[in-house]
Amino acid sequence: MKNLQLDTTFLKKINNDHYSFVDPKPLKNPKLISVNRALANEITLNSHFIDSVEFVKFINGENLTDNIKPFSYAYSGHQFGFHVPNLGDGRALNLGKLNSYQLQTKGSGITPYSRDGDGRAVLRSSIREYLLSEAMYGLGIPTTRALGIISSDTKVYRGYETEKASIVLRASTSWIRFGSFEFAYNSENKEENLKNLADFLIDESYPHLKELDNKYEELYFEIVDKTIELMALWQSVGFCHGVMNTDNMSAAGLTIDYGPYAFMEEFDQGYVCNLSDKEGRYSFTNQPFIAQWNLSVLAKVLSPIADEGLMNSYNDHFIGKFKKRYFAIMKEKLGLYNNDIDDTTLILRMFSALQAESIDYNSFFYKISCGDFEFINRVQIKGWFKLYKNRLEHETVSKEERFSRMKKINPKFVLRNYMLQDAIDKAEQGDYTLVNDFLEIAQDPFADHPKYEHYTKPKPNWEPLKCSCSS
Repeated sequence: MKNLQLDTTFLKKINNDHYSFVDPKPLKNPKLISVNRALANEITLNSHFIDSVEFVKFINGENLTDNIKPFSYAYSGHQFGFHVPNLGDGRALNLGKLNSYQLQTKGSGITPYSRDGDGRAVLRSSIREYLLSEAMYGLGIPTTRALGIISSDTKVYRGYETEKASIVLRASTSWIRFGSFEFAYNSENKEENLKNLADFLIDESYPHLKELDNKYEELYFEIVDKTIELMALWQSVGFCHGVMNTDNMSAAGLTIDYGPYAFMEEFDQGYVCNLSDKEGRYSFTNQPFIAQWNLSVLAKVLSPIADEGLMNSYNDHFIGKFKKRYFAIMKEKLGLYNNDIDDTTLILRMFSALQAESIDYNSFFYKISCGDFEFINRVQIKGWFKLYKNRLEHETVSKEERFSRMKKINPKFVLRNYMLQDAIDKAEQGDYTLVNDFLEIAQDPFADHPKYEHYTKPKPNWEPLKCSCSS
């Protein structure tokens, strides 16, 4: 622990109104649930340290070295379309940077931004974030990550129930959000604060823009492009974030803040995974449009330092660029590599057939990657499959090569909500086996994992779980 040096010199580049130093509030009798050894190796954390009691204490905020001064970020945001000026890390403490990752504990107690919250994270939400952030990384989708997770004897109240408090040690190359710029825009010295924050983001995530005369416009353009890529990847695997407020949008193009998310099971364009989203604002089909709307908010708040007209003009092309990228990914998932003007129509007909027959989305793609067409006896799919089979005749790659390529983009496993709930239920009883099993699956979702074969299928008689924002 004495040798763990975390860098916080980057704080000198940000106006001190954007953060507050906070002392962590350790949990009672902390217990290690799981550690992400792959990430620990990547950031060169000593194996002796992560296997020691000191690592648990580190996550718990105990005995931190003098060079670690925990702090929380301030930010604003548009939540369900309505502006909220004072948000921030209500239960997260940033510890500093190790190699390329900034470490952060979520659930470490009250901060100046907690409002009426207790600053704690419950076990169920911590397990969901710990596993899913690594699952997204395993799928090749830009994301924050998690290094470890602890449980405790500390109790917290959610609704009418008492739950175990937990802390998850998160890691990210950036924690700057669209809402961070909204906070700067609302400040007294907005132009100076916006420039400082934009320069910090450029240093952190877009260093190639540093010397450009129009670096702030170019920064915005790259954020748009990264968000387009992120949305296309989300949609391609049926991932629903559930709460795409501007404060939950990463300025580095990462998936951030895992709450009431879900991988869509039966294909449904209008699927809503957030129990709190009564109007379906953040439905599956709306995600790209919400991303574009959030980017329009970002253009507005960057307008004191960048040309708003140029930014909005660039954002106007968001949906067109998204569709181009999304359909390119879908072609790869279907094993279509040659160009054909009718491919878009074929993909749209596939979506209609999947919806009409309530086909499990990710299972469908994995099965066709294996030549398993057991579902083609369904009327709508049968008609589409004839078109698909005819289209494959125009491909020049062999069937074996096609299947090999398809298996590299169509995961055999996604972490379904019933799996996560099973892991949570066992963890509540002190059994963390499933958390670590699912971490293994998450880190390589394209592998066979024969012992986990039953997790490739939907759970019989399972009513898809919807979670609230507190989840």
